[in-house]
Amino acid sequence: MTDCFFLFICRTFVGENLKTNKLMNQLLKFSIAFFTLFLSLTNAQAQHIPTVTWDSQSLLIDGHRVCPVMGEIHYSRIPVDEWADEVRKMKEGGVTIIATYLFWNHIEEQEGIFRWDGQRSLRGFLEVCKKEQMPVVLRMGPFCHGEVRNGGIPDWAFTKGCKLREQNPIFLGLVEKLYRQIFTQVQGLQWKDGGPIIAAQFDNEYRGRGEYLMALKQIALKIGFDLPFYTRTGWPELRTPVPFGEMLPLYGDYADGFWDKEVTEGCGNYYKAFNFKGFRSSTAIGTDLLGKQEEKLNKGDDQYPYFTCELGGGMATAYHRRPYVYPEDAYSMALVKLGSGSNLLGYYMYHGGTNPEGLLHMMNECQTSPGTANNDLPVMTYDFQAPLGEFGQTYPQYYMLRPIHLFMHDWGETLAPMEASFPAPQDLKKGEDTQLRWAIRSAKGTNASAFIFVNNYERFYKLSVKKNVQLEACGVKLPKLTIPSGCMAIFPVNIDGIRYATAQLVAHREGKIYMMQVSGIPTIICMANGKTLKNIKPCGTENPVYENIYLITKAEAERLFLSEEKEATSITMTAEKMNEAGSLRTIIKGRAKVAEAPSEQDWEQAAVYKIQIPALDKTRVGASLLSISYRGDCARLYANGRLIADNFYYGRPFFYGLWRLSEDCSQLELRILPLQPDAPIYLPREADKNAGEQVYSVEIIQKKDI
Repeated sequence: MTDCFFLFICRTFVGENLKTNKLMNQLLKFSIAFFTLFLSLTNAQAQHIPTVTWDSQSLLIDGHRVCPVMGEIHYSRIPVDEWADEVRKMKEGGVTIIATYLFWNHIEEQEGIFRWDGQRSLRGFLEVCKKEQMPVVLRMGPFCHGEVRNGGIPDWAFTKGCKLREQNPIFLGLVEKLYRQIFTQVQGLQWKDGGPIIAAQFDNEYRGRGEYLMALKQIALKIGFDLPFYTRTGWPELRTPVPFGEMLPLYGDYADGFWDKEVTEGCGNYYKAFNFKGFRSSTAIGTDLLGKQEEKLNKGDDQYPYFTCELGGGMATAYHRRPYVYPEDAYSMALVKLGSGSNLLGYYMYHGGTNPEGLLHMMNECQTSPGTANNDLPVMTYDFQAPLGEFGQTYPQYYMLRPIHLFMHDWGETLAPMEASFPAPQDLKKGEDTQLRWAIRSAKGTNASAFIFVNNYERFYKLSVKKNVQLEACGVKLPKLTIPSGCMAIFPVNIDGIRYATAQLVAHREGKIYMMQVSGIPTIICMANGKTLKNIKPCGTENPVYENIYLITKAEAERLFLSEEKEATSITMTAEKMNEAGSLRTIIKGRAKVAEAPSEQDWEQAAVYKIQIPALDKTRVGASLLSISYRGDCARLYANGRLIADNFYYGRPFFYGLWRLSEDCSQLELRILPLQPDAPIYLPREADKNAGEQVYSVEIIQKKDI
């Protein structure tokens, strides 16, 4: 209608003043200005920007409580033409907020030369997130870590004669230049503008004075950042606090850590991540940088909502320590954090990536760099065994976590105000199996609602079957149950007409309630109207078991609302051995007292294989994933003499997305260094620890579910 109005004005004035060019131009300018004003007013009225606030319990969107799922992806580690697909896949996985680091040395590797081109374009990535309606938390440093060289701080910053990450004029001056550059990328894309940026995090894993974090915030505000809230990592304890309300502390937990210096299975106190507890933080994160940490929070931090930003969706591999993370690890930690009171689950990482090439240095963390030199990480890969891997391939936890994410979305407003209570002890020892681990989230009042959380799982331990278990919440007793080993479940009490159920709520859409059968536990649904259904079986998404209640299997719940799964196809390949491995290198320990990764000279002694690549449609992103099953110490892949991928062997295949190759590439070179006996590295139980090297199989997978 506005377009027609504009044309009508133009035609009217032009028709009456064909002989009066000056008047015609004036009237055309007037009509264009009028139309622009009219359109801007119309758009302003049409676009509603939701209000975002927080209190001691949760985030509130337009006054409604929500329990978001936040997933970390590093945009500068993903090729630009893959951004849109990968953001959509995160969304389909149940992620409702994206978190991303802005690595300083990715954009200003050389002082004064800022690169916002290609996959370094923050604005381009934010535009994709805006189109996909995905809010973004921008973790903007200056220090990030993220297993990047120097934690993201450029090498040249170490030559400035000042202490880094401190409140001194020289360093803060460098930060202001950085933040001003970042602001050029976010202008018009802040939340208040209708953009996706909902929050920003300052620095990372900082244990110094809160005044430094506040100085970073003041710089950002002065430049023009104006966001609904700001964050910091809640670990470790700050030396002096940040004033209350200035930054929300966010927490984390991991099933294992590449950063531990020990090379034994199950070291550290990661087992605590599988216990329900009131203490929000973790003492296991970043022990290489932070050392031993006490179970202490800064005063007042427990008055903030309980959010996480680094719940281990997987784990990276360092040269000296290569954990193998199971999908049950991620699911158990998510369920435990939710049952312990968290109202935002933030995964690090949710999507893996590949380090971009630097002009002066490789971008991986390594022991020879000026800062954050505690581990040797792979040069290229940052797969992280995340729900979505380096090339967007789905690992099992991508689907396994979806039922929890759907539940948080559909019952978040009910769950958020519920307080956590802990009927079981919170100080269980590693592998302790004397009783069931469970917790309650409950509302207040008569006939109050509740959720009962059960976790009979701990990494590396087969917890026993628990018999005659009596679960109770809000005065409602469930029938005595036998809880299988490895069982993880959420049982509803007084929710949506259900008095209790021994099945797990998944989604509530279009009046239909979907519940997931819990493996090994007979399904009982007791309705508030007195009707009780016993030993019922799943009937799928088309046939309710009672009125509007649908009982579905775990497999159906994991793919609920997704399009039908495509069958995987594969092409079997061969790797032709061209050269045997040369002399074994001497593995030495580096500056951080852990084994050093091979040098470029060491790779000249690697076994060499050739892999012929058939003609493929390389324009289809995600269409063809190369999978190499092998054993050895580590491997590299080269195309036309250029390093394109690497892998520290830990029992999983070595992957590469063939769509990233140039059109003229038809052959790859695979190099493998042999595994040495008694090498000072930790290999998981899934790895073949026999000395030497061997290629077991090579195939091209034409579907990215792994």
